This record gives sequence, C-alpha cells and structure tokens, in this order.
Amino acid sequence: MSLPHAILTALLEKPSSGLELTRRFDRSIGYFWSATHQQIYRELGKLEQAGQIRALTPVQPARGRKKEYEVLPAGREALSAWVARREDPKQVRDPLLLRMRAAAVVGAPGLDGELRRHLALHRRQLAEYLEIETRDFPPGRDAPEDRLRHLVLRGGIDLENFWIGWLTRALADLPAPAPDPAQTVSREVRGGRP
Repeated sequence: MSLPHAILTALLEKPSSGLELTRRFDRSIGYFWSATHQQIYRELGKLEQAGQIRALTPVQPARGRKKEYEVLPAGREALSAWVARREDPKQVRDPLLLRMRAAAVVGAPGLDGELRRHLALHRRQLAEYLEIETRDFPPGRDAPEDRLRHLVLRGGIDLENFWIGWLTRALADLPAPAPDPAQTVSREVRGGRP
C-alpha cells in the first residue's frame, strides 16, 4: 500500500481538508499505514497536480479557510486499478526480532524487560482495537463496506493476539541470565552471604 492510495481511500469515504485527513489517519488508517502531517500535505499536492483530486470551492470564501479535497474520476480509477493489482505479502521487518537474533550472539542483558514492554504495548493496542470493534461494529451492522472495514480491524486484532502469544512464549522460553561473575566472587569473599 502507498500513501496516495490511503489518501484516495480516505477522501472517497469523506471529502476532507489536510488537517482532517491527519486526524483521521491518527484514528483509523494510521493503525496500519501511518503518515506525518507533512507527508499528507505533500501527497495532496502531488495528487492534485496529477488530476486525481481537486480542492472544493468553499461555500463561503473566508480568509484562512482550510482547503477541502475530493477525489476526481481519475483518482477513483487509479485506486480501483491498485485494488485489483496482485501483490505478494511483505516480509516482516521488526527490529525486535533482529535484536533477539543479535542477543543470541552477544548475550541478552535487559532483553526480558524489553519483551515485557512490547507485551504491554501489544496488550494496550489490542484493548484499543476491541473498544473500536465494540463501538463501531455492533451486531447487525453488516453492509458490505462495513464488513470489509471490520475485516481490516479483525486483522489488527488477530495480529495483536499473535504478538501477545508470541511474546508470552518468548518470555517463558528466554534463558535465565547467567550469574554475574563479580557478584559470585563477592559472595564467596563474604562467606556465601548475599
């Protein structure tokens, strides 16, 4: 997925200003495709130059009024073509996995603390997704577009459940840290007292 497609999707759902798009990214699309305020504005300019979106004429001209954008037919066509395109799954690139591999070589002091921190973050994210699911997808809300949006959310819920399960297993399987030789010598000098 790319940022222009995320913006076209959001604008087709509801014409918006750049600021409104930024807020909407923070609340929904940003959970799986994040973008900064500057990236969104830069992409809006490119999409407008490409003839895929346009700024709406304000009902009342006002100084400092935010430009609101809508998608043009060319933008809808570009998004439809992208949706229909084949794309292979992307490899997982998570620095935590690489750090664990490195820890196998250089040791893992403090790794359990980082795993616990990640576990807490994933539990918080899962709770947030479940709250969104309860609020936005009550029983009976099953229009085709709602089902697709709900499937995206369910994907996020399933990923968080995966990470929670994996991190829990990783913490259980993590080798106990080797005793610090300095503390062992210190105990021996003091007659075995800690």
